[in-house]
Amino acid sequence: MKEILPQPPAVVRNEVSRIQELFQRNVIPSYGRFELAFTHGKGSYVWDVNGRRYLDLGGGIAVCGLGHANEEITSALIEQSKRLVHVSNLYYTEPQGRLAEQLVRLIGSGHCFFCNSGGEANEGLYKLARKFGHDEGRFEIITAQNSFHGRTLAGIAASGQDKVKKGFEPAVAGFRHVPYNDLEAMRAAISPATVAVLIEAIQGEGGGVTPVSPEYLLGLRKLCDEKKLLLLIDEVQAGHFRTGRFQSWQRILEGVPGGETFLPDGVSMAKSLGGGFPIGAFWAREPYGALLSAGTHGTTFGGTPLGCAVALKILEVIYRDHLADNARATGQFLKNELASLTQKYPGVLKGVRGLGLMIGVELNAGIPAFQSDIKSAAVQFCNRLHAAGVLTIPAGTAVIRILPPLNLSRNEVEEGLRVIESVVSSLA
Repeated sequence: MKEILPQPPAVVRNEVSRIQELFQRNVIPSYGRFELAFTHGKGSYVWDVNGRRYLDLGGGIAVCGLGHANEEITSALIEQSKRLVHVSNLYYTEPQGRLAEQLVRLIGSGHCFFCNSGGEANEGLYKLARKFGHDEGRFEIITAQNSFHGRTLAGIAASGQDKVKKGFEPAVAGFRHVPYNDLEAMRAAISPATVAVLIEAIQGEGGGVTPVSPEYLLGLRKLCDEKKLLLLIDEVQAGHFRTGRFQSWQRILEGVPGGETFLPDGVSMAKSLGGGFPIGAFWAREPYGALLSAGTHGTTFGGTPLGCAVALKILEVIYRDHLADNARATGQFLKNELASLTQKYPGVLKGVRGLGLMIGVELNAGIPAFQSDIKSAAVQFCNRLHAAGVLTIPAGTAVIRILPPLNLSRNEVEEGLRVIESVVSSLA
């Protein structure tokens, strides 16, 4: 009988298709993914399965603050893993205490709780607010239109975007949305049930990198004091020195009369805090942290020695290498050059906004080359950048977010600008 042998493998294999098939068979399809599959990275670059290199100006959506495969993060992981990877929060560990001390020093007098993500950090703020208002029957939190606060049930209820809520009704009660950066709208929305205000000082995902005004922040603080409300700020994306200060509200209020004494009542953090290692946190101002007493809030993996050791190392590198200054200077250079491109190609680029290394580039409506595709202009523009070797992140339908590592070099910026201009000119 003739033996049937398997078909020999093709000389050239489509690795992207092979990996996509793995996902299609085994992974819940909750993401709209780009047609790229990566194997490794180094610094501001990543390589795909076909060996092609890309300049990563998206930074894992503002996560990889020290870039990819950072040797000092790797060393911190290795050294701490030799001592202790995990221990229950029923016990004390020095790394968690030291990290909390650093965050308190950078923000103000208060206490920290550690978790695993930005969504969890915001959940902690919701619980803090409800505990604060419980005895008076107050529970409502007012947030902004176009805001984004995570993917949990409470997170999507808090987010001021209908698209994240569809299919998950009924919404968690206790959240209402008002126009962003509008103090009078916030004042008018306050009811006897209101207990807190939650905003992003720079709206990232929903607002396409839109900062609030200093007057709005100062006005919110005064309004919350007047109405006995907590003022909560979501700094998950914009925080951790991305704007050139530890938190974006600190940068926005620089040099503004009254800004030096401004302090919110709670702040959520994640993303760059762990530089790719999953860790989140929220800070609560004195005396509100004490509201969450033993047994009222908890986590299995939050604040592990491993995660805290990485976060401490990241802070050490940021201080030593003056990366806050680099975020300011490099970010301003990048923003200025992108602004010049908007003048040169007004039919394609509408404007540029942001602070430090959190920059939004808005596309003009009606770019002819995009009209025949159902994908948004932002996604189509990102795809063209991918084809040219640069990664960025879409926001909404018409904004490209640039969220690179804090140690991005001037040469890398210039490389990215050359690619961006080549794509823009081809569309013009």
